[in-house]
Amino acid sequence: MPTHVQWSSKVSEKFPELAICIGIINDIHVEKENKQILKLQKAVYEEARAKHNIETLKDNHTVRAYRDFYWKLNVDPTKTRPSGEALLRRVLHGKELPRISTVVDAYNLASVKTIIPISGFNKDQLNPPFRIRFAKNRETFTGICMNKLVTLTDKMLVLADEKQILCVYPYRDSDHTKITEQTKSMLIAGYGAPGITERQLKEAVETTMSYVKQVSNGEIGITKVFSPTPK
Repeated sequence: MPTHVQWSSKVSEKFPELAICIGIINDIHVEKENKQILKLQKAVYEEARAKHNIETLKDNHTVRAYRDFYWKLNVDPTKTRPSGEALLRRVLHGKELPRISTVVDAYNLASVKTIIPISGFNKDQLNPPFRIRFAKNRETFTGICMNKLVTLTDKMLVLADEKQILCVYPYRDSDHTKITEQTKSMLIAGYGAPGITERQLKEAVETTMSYVKQVSNGEIGITKVFSPTPK
């Protein structure tokens, strides 16, 4: 699959520091649960609880960067939390993450570790090239676990392909391209924000692919960072 990310002029003008990292992993074997995901979950939970404190988490540089970004998108990050922070907070409160499947659980654990919002898409359902743009007024979208269409506004940032919106950037993924137990290849997206370095994004996606490989025996492919102003 040719992988390329385009940026609308409005997005690149408003957020010139933004970047996204894309990774591909093929030949995955998705299961409901296995020993590898339970072992990985235990290790990530223990590390997160040793490293972070729920009371001071809001002052973490990465958490702060996404919260500031959300305010610029007219989203209140104390009500709709950036996904990396939301998952990490759940773990720090002593709760477990929802169990979906080995692969989905693996990329959620990578988000806990890195605090970077991460999506996983069924590669066979995608129609590149990809584009980061603002939604059109009255454009519709169905997210995972949503039972009805949501109407978007032109203030909402989205990742889209040629046929559909894949994610309301960076906190709600499309139900149509989600990972299922029939998925054989996946595309991973690590979403940036102003103040998040390209190195952070690449490391987050590489961590994600490593976790997915551990639990699914997948074959790691390309990893590439895209930004509105290529360096």
